[in-house]
Parts: sequence; C-alpha cells; structure tokens
Amino acid sequence: MRAELLTAGHARDLLDSVDAFLFDCDGVIWKGDKLIDGVSQTLELLRSKGKKLVFVTNNSTKSRSQYAKKFLSLGISVTEDEIFSSSFAASMYLKSVAFPRDKKVYVVGEEGILEELELAGFTGLGGPDDGKKMVELKANSFFEHDKNVGAVVVGLDHYINYYKLQYATLCIRDNPGCLFIATNRDAVGHMTDLQEWPGAGCMVAAVCGSTQKEPIVVGKPSMFMMEFLLKAFNISTSRMCMVGDRLDTDILFGQSAGCRTLLVLSGVTTLSTLQDSSNTIEPDYYTSKVSDLLEFLAPEPLPRKYLNST
Repeated sequence: MRAELLTAGHARDLLDSVDAFLFDCDGVIWKGDKLIDGVSQTLELLRSKGKKLVFVTNNSTKSRSQYAKKFLSLGISVTEDEIFSSSFAASMYLKSVAFPRDKKVYVVGEEGILEELELAGFTGLGGPDDGKKMVELKANSFFEHDKNVGAVVVGLDHYINYYKLQYATLCIRDNPGCLFIATNRDAVGHMTDLQEWPGAGCMVAAVCGSTQKEPIVVGKPSMFMMEFLLKAFNISTSRMCMVGDRLDTDILFGQSAGCRTLLVLSGVTTLSTLQDSSNTIEPDYYTSKVSDLLEFLAPEPLPRKYLNST
C-alpha cells in the first residue's frame, strides 16, 4: 500500500487512535543544534491532548541525561524516562545478556556510550580519549590491547582513527567470546542544520571489514529498543505512532513493531526517494515536517512560518 500525504482527516484519526507518539530526533525535532520550526508547539499540543511522548534516537553521542539537557536548552522539557537512545540500548543489552562485571567494554564512540555504561555498572574504555592517540607503523612494533575486554560497542564517533579501529579489531578477533555491538547502522545524519554527515554505519562498516564479522545491532530498526519501550509504558504498539525521517530505520522500526508510521521530509528521506519504484518501505503517511500536525489539529490559525510548505 502506497504512503498517503497527511491530511487534516488523517491527523485527527491519528489523534483519536494513538496513545503514544514515538519521535526520532535528528532531522525530526532538530538539525544539529537548531530546533525545527513549530516542533515545540506541536509537542505541547500533543501533551495537552493526553498523548505520551517518547524520543527514540539512534544517535549515541549523548546519554539520556545529556539529551534531556539538550531538549531543555532548546526550550523543551523532557524527562530522561521519555528518552531512549542507542547509547542506553547498548548498556541495556549488556545487562540483558548478564555481561560479566569484571569484563571491560571498549568503545568506538563518544561520551554518551561511556556514561550509559557507567550508569549500568560497566567499565568502559576508549571513546574520545583514544581519538587523540596515534599509531606507529614501523618494524618490530606491536600493538597491545586489553585481553579483559569482553565487548566492543561501535557508534557514531567524530574522533574515529586508526588506533581505535586496530584496538576494536584485536579485541573482537583475539579475545575469546568478545561481543561486537553496534548502536546503529545509519549511513548519514544531520549533525548540523545545513547538511548531512557520515553516520555510525560508516564506523560499523569499518570494523565489519577488518574483523569479517557482523555486529549485534541494538538501535532502530532492531526490536531490542521496542522491547524496553513496552516494558516502560503499558501501551499496545497498535496504539503507537512512530514519527521519523528515515525509511530504513524509523519507519521500518515502527512497521516491524506494528505501530502506525508517519514519515517527515525534514531530514534524510526526500519525496523522490519515498516515491522511487525501488523503495519497498512505505509509511502510512508522509508530510513535510512535524508541525504539519499542529496545522491540522490546532484550534487557532497558525503563523505562516509553521504552515506546510509543499
């Protein structure tokens, strides 16, 4: 079934049939550190209607507390319990498999993963600090790594380098039973408001290439995060709507769980990509941006800057 352009009727139907809206963040709520027009007012409207709001992001650079602070800096009040990041999912996965507390976790990623690991009681190493380290490729040099590393977590890393790739490779390849965990495999993301940048999928692909192994993926579209959502909120997936800007993560995640799905064209996916004959992932509805919901549902006319621009 082909995706339908969101109308006022569709928006009212969603409001009546959905108890919880799940929002991706990058390209949906913000681009980089810039809030997308009308988002704050839209979230306020949905809350006023008694809807549960949950923010499900694959971006692992921040922890839940760091994301709560970012929301607040943009004028939106969100609690940590409403945020499900892939950094959090990685630590929860380790808990779910009873990862030994005496084992260490090597991180190809940033502070978000390290902070969530620490909160979960695990010892993490690597991260931004290893982004400053260099390797020397010369005769008789030998690269040492910690034999007590029992898992490697790979996420978005602005400090990716040859040192980290070698460290991760040796842990996965040489340490018996070492887990290879990917926060997500997004190819690109809106790290700034003006353009896309390489995503965690690039870092994951590099480690896949050197180890010749596939990771356990804990972020969208993996159902691991949905399992935690269902435990946290007693809401049927049929009463949820996933709102995102990516077909292969956000929309697939929602569809696989049995949620309603709304694609917004304010991020990665373009209308031409959605309508391309090779695309096999169809959301229920699509629209320009989140605030289109506000246009259709608000009781008063909106300022022009919030209106749908198709």
